[in-house]
Amino acid sequence: MLSGLLTDENRKKIKDIFFYTALTLELLLMILEKSEISFGYESYVFRVTFLLTLVAMALVKRDKKEWLLVAILLGFTFVCYELSGKNDLLRVAVFLAAARDIDLKKAMKYSFFVSLSGFCLIALLSIMGILGEVVRVADYGRGIADETRLVLGFGHPNTLFGCVYVLVLMWLWIYGEKASLLMHGVAIAISFIFAAFTRSRTAIVVMAMTLVLGLVIRIFPKLKDVKALYVLEGIVTPLTCRGLAVWAAYLSDIIYVGHGLVEPYWSIFWKVEEKINYRVSNLYYEVPEHGGILRNWHLFAGHNAEGYFDLGWNRLFYWYGIIPTAVIAVAIILLIYVCYKKRDMWTMLIILSLSVYTIIEATYVTRYIGRCFFLLIAGVYLGYLFKGKINE
Repeated sequence: MLSGLLTDENRKKIKDIFFYTALTLELLLMILEKSEISFGYESYVFRVTFLLTLVAMALVKRDKKEWLLVAILLGFTFVCYELSGKNDLLRVAVFLAAARDIDLKKAMKYSFFVSLSGFCLIALLSIMGILGEVVRVADYGRGIADETRLVLGFGHPNTLFGCVYVLVLMWLWIYGEKASLLMHGVAIAISFIFAAFTRSRTAIVVMAMTLVLGLVIRIFPKLKDVKALYVLEGIVTPLTCRGLAVWAAYLSDIIYVGHGLVEPYWSIFWKVEEKINYRVSNLYYEVPEHGGILRNWHLFAGHNAEGYFDLGWNRLFYWYGIIPTAVIAVAIILLIYVCYKKRDMWTMLIILSLSVYTIIEATYVTRYIGRCFFLLIAGVYLGYLFKGKINE
């Protein structure tokens, strides 16, 4: 009788209820975290969403080979959790496995509109004087004592522009291919306005690169058939991005522990450091036991890896270890392969943009799954490798 009720269609409906409930909670928690509201029960919400996605994952139909690979992935991330004390990778692995057969376009639109609504509410409450500042005057480490920048209730101008950035990325993925050139122009104009008032230098450069490339892909759709672009993507990310992370950790190592740099490299380094707000130096100074420098990296991170700094790829190595970061690199390469088989330049653009952004910022190296809309794409696309739909 139970087997009669649990048809493939009913199984899918029940699974979607669990998955979307978890996704909604993660998105709402992310919106709360972006605002100035203090919420002290995040760990409890994470446990609830983990259980919900665990049930959703169990309801997905798979063959024995796929279940074996899922079990290996869960076992690996559980070992990472035991060694580091962070359950982030385990939660992400379960989320990816649960997202395998969702309606991706529907899930992305849902995430986009929930995020957009939440961000607009934060801004509205700020403008009405209810919660958070509209602008913030502070010293942002740029040599200006009283610099005025737009925050709209998000606490920091970089956070505000980061939210605009993620909305633009989702919009490009959902609508970029079919949107008119006028709508692309509107997206560029909105981004320019927020860039002018937030002055978030890193995100502005990456946003500009993303919008220009998006316009090129929109105007020249046949670029999706150029194999060299997919190869180049694999070289840039994850290989070049991780190479830069190793280089930054090496520089921090030799400058603060080793013998330093000789001229003219010494002067060049400090000029660049000043422009990026001393991010490389923070690998040494801002973490316990100077864990961000190269000689203190480990194959698997331990429980003492609790520091925060802005270099995202470096944070991956520091928080989780060399081997887990290598596994993530393999997953990205597989995603690029799926994009090549599907001739999907828009997902390629998202991978490139997020990878370059993560060189300097660590927004997406986080315990908040709601920040990482790309996990929806990753779960479905990695699933294509097993479902025989890679060429659809």
